[in-house]
Amino acid sequence: MTTATENPLLEIRKISKFFGSVIALQDVSAFVRAGEVTCLLGDNGAGKSTLIKVLAGVHKPTDGSYFFEGREMDFDSPRDALDLGIATVYQDLAMIPLMSIWRNFFLGSEPTRGFGPFKRYDVDFAKDTTRKEMGKMGIDIRDPDQPVGTLSGGERQSVAIARAVYFGAKVLILDEPTAALGVKQAGTVLKYIVQAKNRGIGVIFITHNPHHAYPVGDHFVVLRRGQVYGDFTKEEIPLEQLVQMMAGGADLEVLQHELETELRRGAEPAAEGAAADDGPSPEDG
Repeated sequence: MTTATENPLLEIRKISKFFGSVIALQDVSAFVRAGEVTCLLGDNGAGKSTLIKVLAGVHKPTDGSYFFEGREMDFDSPRDALDLGIATVYQDLAMIPLMSIWRNFFLGSEPTRGFGPFKRYDVDFAKDTTRKEMGKMGIDIRDPDQPVGTLSGGERQSVAIARAVYFGAKVLILDEPTAALGVKQAGTVLKYIVQAKNRGIGVIFITHNPHHAYPVGDHFVVLRRGQVYGDFTKEEIPLEQLVQMMAGGADLEVLQHELETELRRGAEPAAEGAAADDGPSPEDG
């Protein structure tokens, strides 16, 4: 099992989150180091969404400790986390499809020039910066005035990632970035994740797909029913074992046995019917 032997950039220890009598998370520990990708894997209902909101400062944990750069944190809002460099890219990407790429890039943090009543949006700076930052992510933006809604899903993800990196993200939390994408677009997003990692950013990649996590991940934490089901480095676990853990392991074997039993039961009446059809009919006598 993995332990945080080197100083992690972000670490949670025994985090629990209760909503009344509902236990969403219980004793969850995980960490991410600078220049590494920590993959949080889990099926629907595993507690991924709640954990994202705890990491992003949306929810306060009921119990446990949250550390960033060695200091214990107690966030009052997502803005507190963002100000420290903990950026979260949600599935909806927080973009306005009909707005241009450059407007979406600076949405909520618009650059200005001039003073007082002469202050205005610095459009030239915004367009040039958007083009340059997207270029660093390997995307050539021919026209920054292009509506962001005309981009592919992978390209929209790249805008969100480039935006977070530009505004000083030290930790980048990605909420199922490949969930609704095709194979080629998912591969594009995985490339951007590696580029963010290579720039020294600690990436937390939340997904339910081990085939997307394994190529880019350095560290894997498997969640199941709000608890840590497994915690491994890439060297400690092959892809096949990770897939089996995600599928439920022993539960999957039980399900497979039950399905085989049902299939045999369905085949028996059909076999009996076929045997009856082969017997002599009254007309044959």
